[in-house]
Amino acid sequence: MNNEDHGRHTSVDHSASATVSEAEHMDHNTHGQAMPDGHAAHSAVDEEHAVHQHGQHAGHSTAMFKNKFWLSLALSVPVVYFSPMFAHLLGYHIPEFPGSLWIPPVLGSLIFFYGGLPFLKGGWTELRSRQPGMMLLIAMAITVAFVASWITTLGIGNFNLDFWWELALLVVIMLLGHWIEMRALGSARGALDALAELLPDEAERITEHGTETVSLSELSVNDVVLVRSGARLPADGEIIEGRAELDESMITGESKTVPRGPGDSVVAGTVATDSAVRIRVGAVGTDTALAGIQRLVAEAQASSSKAQALADKAAAFLFYFALGAGIITFIAWVLLGSPDEAVIRTVTVLVIACPHALGLAIPLVIAISTEQAARAGVLIKNRIALERMRTIDVVLFDKTGTLTKGQPGLTGIAATEGMNDDDVLALAAAVEADSEHPSARAIVSAARERGLRVPNASAFASLTGRGVKADVGASAVMVGGPNLIAAEGLQVPPELRNQTRPWVERGASVLHVIRGGEVIGAVSLEDEVREESRQAIPALQKRGIRVAMITGDAQQVADAVAAELNIDEVFAQVLPQDKDKKVAELQSRGLKVAMVGDGVNDSPALARAEVGIAIGAGTDVAMESAGVVLAGNDPRAVLSMVDLSRASYRKMVQNLIWATGYNVIAVPLAAGVLAFAGVAISPAVAAILMSVSTIVVALNAQLLRRIKLDPAAVQ
Repeated sequence: MNNEDHGRHTSVDHSASATVSEAEHMDHNTHGQAMPDGHAAHSAVDEEHAVHQHGQHAGHSTAMFKNKFWLSLALSVPVVYFSPMFAHLLGYHIPEFPGSLWIPPVLGSLIFFYGGLPFLKGGWTELRSRQPGMMLLIAMAITVAFVASWITTLGIGNFNLDFWWELALLVVIMLLGHWIEMRALGSARGALDALAELLPDEAERITEHGTETVSLSELSVNDVVLVRSGARLPADGEIIEGRAELDESMITGESKTVPRGPGDSVVAGTVATDSAVRIRVGAVGTDTALAGIQRLVAEAQASSSKAQALADKAAAFLFYFALGAGIITFIAWVLLGSPDEAVIRTVTVLVIACPHALGLAIPLVIAISTEQAARAGVLIKNRIALERMRTIDVVLFDKTGTLTKGQPGLTGIAATEGMNDDDVLALAAAVEADSEHPSARAIVSAARERGLRVPNASAFASLTGRGVKADVGASAVMVGGPNLIAAEGLQVPPELRNQTRPWVERGASVLHVIRGGEVIGAVSLEDEVREESRQAIPALQKRGIRVAMITGDAQQVADAVAAELNIDEVFAQVLPQDKDKKVAELQSRGLKVAMVGDGVNDSPALARAEVGIAIGAGTDVAMESAGVVLAGNDPRAVLSMVDLSRASYRKMVQNLIWATGYNVIAVPLAAGVLAFAGVAISPAVAAILMSVSTIVVALNAQLLRRIKLDPAAVQ
């Protein structure tokens, strides 16, 4: 039995496949080029080796920061222990043996050149681009500490500027912060890999001598291929022989299988669920609809990757602040006739200008936020998504499989005079019992839930394009849609027609039950709304967030769901390749959009939106294109994301205020502005205060663990 059997058709114009021009530039982190066979040339990389090509992490991998952190940490232990300044602070005696004095400078130099190399390179890049940020601030601090410490070690000028231990700890903590941050940013696979996996590796091409198995790269336009039952279509084209129910959910996102026959356009990656068909190839490789979606994903992801981290802005401020303070400090002390004090104060200012707290302020919040979210079934793949969620004006839900269950459910029963609802449902279930079609399963499941006694049926048969039939007891019983009624030359009783009219008007599938040539009842099947959706929508609106819905379904179907859930805006009958345009339309109104979806066709929209949220039960590509993945199907988890975003942003701001505020106070004191009053901060004390600020930031971030993110508890 199939959708055509029940007279239900989902009209999708697949000839209007994606024709968006190919992006001129692709982000090599997440994008690949479509190969002739339609597969992506992108190679998946695991989280530990994910390479970031933009911003302060350009060319750096998670594994690199991890390895540098552990080795630098091991080297820093003897550096700190043998540092005279650290020993003086804690009051212990450094063991003396030949070469012991050279342990801090030698190992400290290794840490500087090995562990500090990413920051030195990043700082040089920021300096050349005249866009100072975290990397330049770190590079300045460790370079000044390195030079000053060597001057002290070599006894030049009799300065007491032994910063080896501070250099080592600064590099180690910054490596830890960047490692934590990149782990939070990493993703296991690329969106285009998941798209490519929708295609089969080979195709059965029909020739004058029979069939031959060929790779997709060998297919050409006008070739004829055989697609067997259960197989995926290797290319776009047109059915020339056979009829089949196609599962197009990977492309359209809609749950209903769609009947396709001779003359119908079909799309690569979809599945012939029940019968074999022959297809004349119309497009291969980069010309297919799937490749078009790949290009849309590439373009949309590139357009949404320009946000700048909050810490970079704070780092830029601190760079200019420290540089200006250092210059003023040096000039002031020289004019006061103390050149030695000028050097000491200036070096101290420049070293403490890069607080450990700033390097951990954002990464710690991100790490704890992602951990807390994961416990609530929310996987945050992109920190920008976490930061942006608090600013969202509208959440755009894909209907099928997101707000609804994504599968048909029995929503109504009507019976003619002399029959009752249970009798009609029991007869329909008896006929449908041998079918595996989703509609049949819904009818049988509903009968079981009602505890009905379903009679045995025999001689089951599918009536192509009309419905199904079977013998139940001594009667022939048929179940089907309008095509079955017309084919049998029957009339639906007026009282039954009046009962089913509202079902038809809201877009439900109506199947009539016929016994002995007489229409005795009907059932309606619809994609059921999730109970969780009824709670999620008003809760979002309570938070001042509008709710919109997008679907490829007919307008009346969409309107019925929207009315039931009190949704603010509806986009219906949207073609797969046009969903991201609706996101752009909302953005053009000045709205910041979060898109929630689960299908391949949702992936461009997920990437285009300020925040893309994929339902975990959806396709791999939808999850890879999103910045956030909901492990389950509960739309209330979006509320958890909103609350977490707002709370984590508050912690980020608090930590940044503490980190930068410490500098605003400590730097002038280190510069000696109150020296005339006997108030001054020595290099050692300044370094200790830096560590204290780091502890405060870490403890403040830990308070995020108190947030409750259970979707069921969100109101």
